[in-house]
Amino acid sequence: MPTVKKIPGPYRFFFYSADGREPPHVHVLRDESIAKYWLDPLRLDHSSGFRPPELRKIQGIIASHRYVLLEAWNEYFGD
Repeated sequence: MPTVKKIPGPYRFFFYSADGREPPHVHVLRDESIAKYWLDPLRLDHSSGFRPPELRKIQGIIASHRYVLLEAWNEYFGD
């Protein structure tokens, strides 16, 4: 599972190599908590372990790095 973008902070942003059959998205990991966000349009798909305020914070981080995350998706999956 390649790390998509090293963004300062406690989160790891990544996707699974088998994710290419789905629309662009990113998984976010911190400790034992995980979430999945669709990138276009940006919205939460599901999460486990994150509280709502932290999910909003993560969504803001993704929004400010969305172009880079989409670029990494397209590079990796060949779009």
